[in-house]
Amino acid sequence: MSDRTIKRRKPCVLHPTKESSRPRSGWISFNWSGYAKRKTTHPYRRISADWTVPYVLPSSRNSYSSAWIGIDGFANTDLIQTGTAHDWIQGKPVYYAWWEILPATETMIPNPVSPGDCMRGIITKLTRHSWCISLINLTKGWTFRTIQRYTGPQSSAEWIVEAPSVGGSIASMSRLSPVAFRNCRLNCRPPAFYTRDKGILIQGQRILSIPGSPNCCRDGFVVRRAH
Repeated sequence: MSDRTIKRRKPCVLHPTKESSRPRSGWISFNWSGYAKRKTTHPYRRISADWTVPYVLPSSRNSYSSAWIGIDGFANTDLIQTGTAHDWIQGKPVYYAWWEILPATETMIPNPVSPGDCMRGIITKLTRHSWCISLINLTKGWTFRTIQRYTGPQSSAEWIVEAPSVGGSIASMSRLSPVAFRNCRLNCRPPAFYTRDKGILIQGQRILSIPGSPNCCRDGFVVRRAH
């Protein structure tokens, strides 16, 4: 079984004290970094964004990362998502596109992805339990769409760079060039990002991935790999 077939994304694994002790200053996770919106009314029905596929830098061991958009997963175990993977495996960079609905593992999208490509992800609720997952490579000119059943609570929405789970454990995160998310939309409107929506990723005692402040329209940001 290859590394790809046993890879999956996890719901957000929060630092055990950060959210309760400083709830307005953002959040800390062991596997996610980026921005997340959370609410208890008016379920999230549509999320979208553009992002640039990052370059993977050499590492002394296998390492993994994903950039994605999704609904749910912040305070529950449901999650519908699509994105790109950027891994360093056996001394070589590996790039590909995927979609995933937890608890299932990822489904690879058999279209080419290269660093520097501009991607557009869109996830839309069609009917009570029917959703459309779309991923578009604006640089290479291909579009992928699939209709899937999803029954999650629609209580959070995310734009994330993640260290996925490999073999049941959170993997070592790839060394990446910055990942820029642009034109983020939630229920067809700008999400109005605030500092409290921002999360950083730590592994062990080290900060590994940090999102910057929102842009002037509060609909975009850049995630940088800490060194």
